[in-house]
Amino acid sequence: MENPDPFPAVQGKILSRALPLRLVDLPDSARANIEGCPFRMYSERMNRIDETKPFKPVNIAVLTVSDTRTLETDKSGDTLVERIARDGHVLADRAIVTDDIALIRAQVQTWIDDPRIEVVISTGGTGVTGRDVTPEALEALFEKKIDGFGETFRWISFQKIGTSTMQSRATAGVANATYIFALPGSTGACKDGWDDILRQQLDIRFRPCNFAELMPRLNEGKLPRSG
Repeated sequence: MENPDPFPAVQGKILSRALPLRLVDLPDSARANIEGCPFRMYSERMNRIDETKPFKPVNIAVLTVSDTRTLETDKSGDTLVERIARDGHVLADRAIVTDDIALIRAQVQTWIDDPRIEVVISTGGTGVTGRDVTPEALEALFEKKIDGFGETFRWISFQKIGTSTMQSRATAGVANATYIFALPGSTGACKDGWDDILRQQLDIRFRPCNFAELMPRLNEGKLPRSG
């Protein structure tokens, strides 16, 4: 028996749309067919946790970039801190700085110079207004940029907020054997960034591959980190 057409009654809609079609745009019958298709099931078998490997906690520092937030009002920072603990990792440090390139860069430089800190996650300052300068502050520190992080974040975000995701300049890179991830300032963006990307990529058990397993190799060919 042939597989049913996963796009019944929407072919004309697809051809007439200027934007990519999202699963939420499809009728229930079409979405059910896609969700049960062999490719999706194969993908889910590939994207998995290898329970035969031991979990290894990662030491993570969280930076909130905001002109107005404090520890008492920093809900986005709290969102990340709660998820870091929930998933078994270690909060190595936390700070809040204003939207100032020098202050952002100085705080992150301190962390990447600390051999105990393996990952830095920032939230805030990734938009396009005059005060949004987190990408400019951090990308100057990168030795390697991880282009796929921002691309994947915006793809995930598009499923929920459509073209509004273009206003996010989420970015990531590696500096001094430390991963640096910059997320937008909303709690929703922090949830998306952690739940749909970082939770998997910082888990050394995730297959087929992950960022955590590469940590010992980030400084290949360089002098060991000081400290």
